[in-house]
Amino acid sequence: MKRRQQGILTGMPFMAHVSSRSFVDDAGRNIYLAKPPVRIISLAPSVTEMVFAIGAGDRLVAVTDFCDFPPEAAAKAKLGYSNPNLEAVMALQPDLVLAPKEFLRPDVIAALDQLKVPVFVMAATTIEDILAHLGTLGRMLDHPVAANDLTMNLRRELMEIKSRMKKASPVRVLYVLNSQPLITVGPGSFIDQLIGLAGGVNVAAKSAAPYPRLSMETVLLEDPEVLIFPVGPAEGISESEQQTWQRWTGMTAVKAGRLRQIPASILNRPGPRIVQALRMLAEIVHPEVDLSLPVNR
Repeated sequence: MKRRQQGILTGMPFMAHVSSRSFVDDAGRNIYLAKPPVRIISLAPSVTEMVFAIGAGDRLVAVTDFCDFPPEAAAKAKLGYSNPNLEAVMALQPDLVLAPKEFLRPDVIAALDQLKVPVFVMAATTIEDILAHLGTLGRMLDHPVAANDLTMNLRRELMEIKSRMKKASPVRVLYVLNSQPLITVGPGSFIDQLIGLAGGVNVAAKSAAPYPRLSMETVLLEDPEVLIFPVGPAEGISESEQQTWQRWTGMTAVKAGRLRQIPASILNRPGPRIVQALRMLAEIVHPEVDLSLPVNR
């Protein structure tokens, strides 16, 4: 295959393609697919979930070691993560590799380019990006109707939750992505957006980076009312690390006993479970709001 030279909830279409079979990825690279690919490698758990969600999971010939959802992903061949085995990749004869921009090493992408393997790089920094990626994959894999239906349903559910939370009082939130050093989420990350939609105020809102490091002095000054820790078998904050926060007895979240957990595999992945992630966040930040009731318009 010859390679060419390289809002949330707005409802506006995402113009990721320049023709019916040409696409521009999030690294600004052009990719041309003469026909829908049938042998796909996914190098990100979120991408694997997207491909399954639009009904094209049967085309995946390999995924990462961390791809554990849906359960069918466990049956796929595994290729590592940020540094996949290139010989194993070539042995599978893929006609498309879907790769994350944030974690995949640039030299791996360069090597795949040299091997003439079509690579489409994806990076979701906003909720709208996630929805746009679903639409793009739908067009790529010839599942546009399923992708469009899924995207529209996600938009509707996001709007429902947003409407339910708009009258809730803001609650200061710290999401502890990593403890040592202390890393959280800031503007420019989709999780920051989710915190806002869940009725929270991100205490790292003044940061200049999407995943900033914070000092404890800054945290104590901002005084979060809720601490949220990602947990899970593959990633997350251990129970012992969570307990170390109890020593900050002057912090409102600690005084109120509001140290909460959320599955890292749901919240940290920019994929089709975005509504589930938002619902979990909203229930943590505003447990008094009943999200099961219909929204009065």
